[in-house]
Amino acid sequence: MTTETAYRADGAGQADGPGTWAVLLPAERYEAERLVHHDALRLTGLTDVGRPAPGDRVAVLADAPPRLVALGRVSAPAQRHREDPDDPQSPVEPETLVVTYTRRAFDEPVPADLLTLDGPVSALDPATFRALADQLGPPPARRTWLVSLDLPIEAGTPAEAVRLFWSYVQELGPRELPAFVSPSGDELAMQAFVLGAEANQDPEEDD
Repeated sequence: MTTETAYRADGAGQADGPGTWAVLLPAERYEAERLVHHDALRLTGLTDVGRPAPGDRVAVLADAPPRLVALGRVSAPAQRHREDPDDPQSPVEPETLVVTYTRRAFDEPVPADLLTLDGPVSALDPATFRALADQLGPPPARRTWLVSLDLPIEAGTPAEAVRLFWSYVQELGPRELPAFVSPSGDELAMQAFVLGAEANQDPEEDD
């Protein structure tokens, strides 16, 4: 499964949409998007901002300092749904903007210090969008990686150990549990990752 699009330096691999936009992620949301793979970015509560349309291209940026972390396209219109369609007085849910990722750069964001944004969603002129996108360059070649997570579990049966394992995974998640990754066929190159970044797991090296 991949949403990385084929890259072409002249931009011909990306059909022009009706508009180009920038979406600014606060630090907490950026961390959440970086830690776990998502096919799309979903933003709610955008009742007082411009309205990107389906097919519009989006530059996703992290805040403080501004960095380009992904590109995407609006894949669904912002819609308003009532809690109870039979009750015209029922509250209205915040509008949702759905952006399907076409290129990710969460691990190597591109500085965008010169870009001035006036809110969580801002219109961009096409030339500025292309300049940002061109800085990303081609996506890295995809390869097979072996990812593992080893936890010592005390339990009475194998089935109970598995249940406890998944409970710990759900409770602690990528913020606390180290995952071990290595290129397929090169297990000696294994690295530990916590919080989406390489982490030293050898206490002797910390001394």
